[in-house]
Amino acid sequence: MKASLLLCVPSNTSSGFLALNSSASAMAPTTTYPMDEIIPGSIYIWILITNLMIIIFGLVGLTGNAIVLWLLGFRLHRNAFLVYILNLALADFLYLLCHIINSTMLLLKVPLPNSILNQCFDLIMTVLYITGLSMLSAISTERCLSVLCPIWYRCHRPEHISTVLCAVIWVLPLLICFLNGYFCRFFDSKYVIYSVCLATNFFIRTYPVFLFVVLCLSTLALLARLFCGARKRKFTRLFVTIMLTVLVFLLCGLPLGLFWFLVPWISRDYSVLDDRLFQTSIVLTTVNSCGNPIIYFFVGSFRHRLQHQTLKMVIQSALQDTPETPENMVEMSRSKAEP
Repeated sequence: MKASLLLCVPSNTSSGFLALNSSASAMAPTTTYPMDEIIPGSIYIWILITNLMIIIFGLVGLTGNAIVLWLLGFRLHRNAFLVYILNLALADFLYLLCHIINSTMLLLKVPLPNSILNQCFDLIMTVLYITGLSMLSAISTERCLSVLCPIWYRCHRPEHISTVLCAVIWVLPLLICFLNGYFCRFFDSKYVIYSVCLATNFFIRTYPVFLFVVLCLSTLALLARLFCGARKRKFTRLFVTIMLTVLVFLLCGLPLGLFWFLVPWISRDYSVLDDRLFQTSIVLTTVNSCGNPIIYFFVGSFRHRLQHQTLKMVIQSALQDTPETPENMVEMSRSKAEP
C-alpha cells in the first residue's frame, strides 16, 4: 500500500486503513487480507480471538441497547437527557451490528461483492463512531449547563434544542463522510476533487479531537462545581450514570480515536504491531458500546431490591435527576410504580 499519509477508518478487517496519496489526496480502497493468506500463525490466532470477542460483546450489547431503545422509545416520557441517551443507544446498536456482521464475514471468509460496498461499510462505521462520541459530549455539556446555569437552563433553554442537536449530530458526520467517500474513494480518479478531499479529511481527523476536548472540559467543570462549589450539590443517579459512561468511554472508546489520529503521524508503514493495536482498539470500542446498558442497570438497581423492580423502573431510576432524600423517596417510588 503506497501512501505518504495513512487514514485509519474504524473497520474490522485485518487491515483497517485507507491510503491517502499526498499528490492527489485520493483515497485508495481498503485492502482486506483473507485469513488463509496470513502467513504467521500467531496473527491468524489473534484475528480469530479478537473477532470472536467482538461478536460476543456485540451480541450482549445489541440485547442491552435494544432494551434501552424500546424502553426510552415507547415506555418512558423523554426529557432532554433521555433524547440524547436514546440516540446514543441507537448509535451503539448500529455500531455493534456493523461490527458483528463484519467479524462474521471475516471469520466465514465471505468477501464483499466489490470495493464500493467495502468503502460504504467503513464509512457507516466511521459515522457511527463519531455520532456516539458526539452524543456523549452533548450529554456531558447539557448536564454541565444545567448545573452551572440552573436559572437559564430552566427558564430560557429552547424547548426542542436536544432534538435539533441530535439531528445535527447525525447529519453532519454523515454528510462530511459521504462527501469524502464520493470525491476521494468510490470512483475513478477523475472524480477526485483535491480541495474537498483535503477539507473532509481535516474534518474527519479533527472533529473527534474537538468532541473529546468538549467532553473533557464539560466533565471537569461539572466535577469542579459539584466538589468545590460554595454550595455543594448532592449526587443524583443521573450524575453517576453520566460519570460512569464517560469513564468507560475514556478507557474503552478513546483508544480507537487516539489510534485513528496519532498512528498516521507517527508511522508511515503499516506493521503487525499496528494491526494488533487496531484490532485491540476495535474490541475495546465494542466493550464501550455494550457497557452503557450495563451501567444503566447497575446504577438503577443499586441499593434497590431487584425482585420488586421492572426494567422500566431500573432505567427510570438510573436516569433520575433528583437527590435521594427521605422526603422525596416515597414520591419517587410512587411515580415509578405508575404505568
